[in-house]
Amino acid sequence: MRRVVVAACLLLAACGSARRGEPIVGPIAFSPAGLRGERAYMRVCHQCHPGGEAGLGPSLNDKWLPGFLIRFQARHGLGAMPAFDAGRVGGRELDDIVTYLGELRRAG
Repeated sequence: MRRVVVAACLLLAACGSARRGEPIVGPIAFSPAGLRGERAYMRVCHQCHPGGEAGLGPSLNDKWLPGFLIRFQARHGLGAMPAFDAGRVGGRELDDIVTYLGELRRAG
């Protein structure tokens, strides 16, 4: 049952929004966790989700996803996305990436 709920949430989150592709105007004042998350995101996620936009992977900055689903996706991988174990992305680092994505979405 849990897999069905997670799959349904991921499918709903995959739907685009009108904000996709619109530039973010002005600098974003990230929190300390958001700044750490930005650095981790650039190291781990940016190659497939450039700047939060679609690339090899889908856009992330225009979808509302709860943190637990982002963490689940990152740890278990689904579809073409690989899984990232704690050796590759630590727990705090993953939390910081989730914070960064939330702050990026709110700024857009």
